[in-house]
Amino acid sequence: MTHTAETGEATGTKDKDYNLVWYVEACLSNALRMETYIHDAEREKDTEVAELFRKAQADSRKGAELGKQLLKARLDS
Repeated sequence: MTHTAETGEATGTKDKDYNLVWYVEACLSNALRMETYIHDAEREKDTEVAELFRKAQADSRKGAELGKQLLKARLDS
């Protein structure tokens, strides 16, 4: 795949900022998805799988928070 030189002309947002927005959305979406997976595992009484998904959810939340902090710092400047 060839990377084009999009630098914000089409979107109005610099690539690095757009990438951060995408990353935060992906992390939040994954955290939400993990909630469903946790409930599915709990319904089957599979605590090992539920715990795996809880850890993944926590990691996704942490990623989203870090991404939001970086994005805020860059958009405020």
